Amino acid sequence: MDPRLAADLADLPDLLTAARDYAAGVLDGLDDRPAAVPPPAFDPVPLPAAGLGAAQALEVFRERWAPGFSGSAGPRYLGFVTGGATPAALLGDWLTGTFDQNASARVGSSAVDLERETVGWLRSLFHLKDDFDGTFVTGATMSNTVGLAIGREWLGERKGVSVARQGVTALGDITVLSGAPHSSVYKALSILGIGRDQLRIVPVQPDREAVDVAELDRCLSETVGPAIVVANAGTVNTVDFDDLRAIAALKGRHDFWLHVDAAFGGFAALTAEHRHLVDGLDLADSICIDLHKWLNVPYDAAVQFTRRQDLQVSVFQNAAAYLTAPGPDPDPFHLTPENSRRLRALSAWFALAAYGADGHREIVARNVALARRFGAEVATLPGVRLLSPVRLNVVCFGVEGDVEAILKAVAASGEAFLTPTVHGGGPALRAAFSNWRTRDGDVDRVLAVLREVLAE
Repeated sequence: MDPRLAADLADLPDLLTAARDYAAGVLDGLDDRPAAVPPPAFDPVPLPAAGLGAAQALEVFRERWAPGFSGSAGPRYLGFVTGGATPAALLGDWLTGTFDQNASARVGSSAVDLERETVGWLRSLFHLKDDFDGTFVTGATMSNTVGLAIGREWLGERKGVSVARQGVTALGDITVLSGAPHSSVYKALSILGIGRDQLRIVPVQPDREAVDVAELDRCLSETVGPAIVVANAGTVNTVDFDDLRAIAALKGRHDFWLHVDAAFGGFAALTAEHRHLVDGLDLADSICIDLHKWLNVPYDAAVQFTRRQDLQVSVFQNAAAYLTAPGPDPDPFHLTPENSRRLRALSAWFALAAYGADGHREIVARNVALARRFGAEVATLPGVRLLSPVRLNVVCFGVEGDVEAILKAVAASGEAFLTPTVHGGGPALRAAFSNWRTRDGDVDRVLAVLREVLAE
């Protein structure tokens, strides 16, 4: 055995203690760590021939790389829709690496059964019926890709072909309809060979990002053959929601696969006040939900749900002499693009076991309340205007002046991190509240830095 590897094996308890102590210090200091850090000039060093050993590698990381890491796990990182990692979720992530299970099959481990239990808990959390099967994937992009791949196979079923065997060209013309799709939907269509240009944008309601259901009805009437409809349960700019029940009702007149992108908006199901926003979610054929957003588990983790796991197996099954056949309860390597899979369900299992539905409901309700407060107060700042009602946890607002310069100044302060967008044809800013640590004092600090930057 390499001498440094042998020494690290002998010192493993001390190394883990050192890593634990260092990690605890990082987490204790999140309140003071800059929310965003401009990356310094990148100057790579050559691979060490002999290696440093784990303890020295930790020291090099602390000195060379850690100062450039942002406080994205902290309470004032309001860019994108980024959660943190609750204590239980972090514990689950550490143990995921410790046990290092390949959650691809049931052979020799109960890891896959733990994932199945976790999927069942998530199904209950989002009020989905038992006919939904689910599988863990890396994030919303992969969840959308898997859902649309199943929809693509459904199109083949309706046309009497197998896309998995004959290829996407066997489908002929493909129609995909959506009102305000996330960019990952375009990426998924490219990956699947359907093509970005096949996505037809349906008009949305006035001053909304929610699709006009009457216009969707008209577009479906003009479509020859079966189609795919991508509905939104929480758009990225304004967290707007399509009327899922009304869209599903169109199936009485039209033949289409209904995929719902509920990456973070699906968490509206947790609170009685907002549950109506996802009314009809259980009528979808496939659903995307991202867990490293509002469930606050570490990157990367998402789940995809579908009613047609048989079609999912048709797309993703893997046949080899050393692998089990799909059967009625297929192993995960028959269900996603991956064969080998990290047990990313373990972090979610720990989070759900530790805090239950009530604990995660409190996080959602608190984040929504903070977003509403931020929206109300930021609108009083000079030159700021809200571009949409604060429907859930994202505040979309416009400012006078150079948006890019304002964002850079906010990030340079270290107090907060926001992201830009385009809404209504013009530049805008977004503040997304989804971190379990965020409290009123953090809103005060973000407002203070915005007030200072806008006054300059």
